[in-house]
Amino acid sequence: MTRVTAILGSILFFAIAPVTVAGIVPWWISRWQVDAAFFGIGPLRILGGVLIAAGLPVLVESFARFALEGLGTPAPIAPPRHLVVRGVYRHVRNPIYLALLAIVFGQAILLGSVNLLTYGAAIWLAFHLFVVVYEEPDLRRRFGDDYKEYRAGVPRWLPRIGPWSPTGIS
Repeated sequence: MTRVTAILGSILFFAIAPVTVAGIVPWWISRWQVDAAFFGIGPLRILGGVLIAAGLPVLVESFARFALEGLGTPAPIAPPRHLVVRGVYRHVRNPIYLALLAIVFGQAILLGSVNLLTYGAAIWLAFHLFVVVYEEPDLRRRFGDDYKEYRAGVPRWLPRIGPWSPTGIS
């Protein structure tokens, strides 16, 4: 896949998957109606805004890395040719999923929506199962020892404080 094709494919996949998961479905569930703040704590809504604001740049940066460094897309039908281990990927193996979860849970907290909290929990479970059942075995098969080293140094869900530095990955 050429860099241009990877960029276009990533843009298309971004418009389909993240926009649906973190935009269309949350809107469909909540109509973005503001309900009472959780636990009656209005300032808690600020946390929701922070989660959304933190998730968006991570999501965009992660998609860009797939196209520019991996020469592929996050879509399983057009995966990257190279293992992506720089940027936010030095802290956590699944930043796209974490960014989407931050955006969804951020909307839930901002809007005071229990239904969005439930949706967020459901998509976390779906992401986790997809990662464990499909993604990780596929990455082990495609990238071998490089992925094994990466997996040993970078956690799946809870980000490292300091960045991981690869030793043998090119």
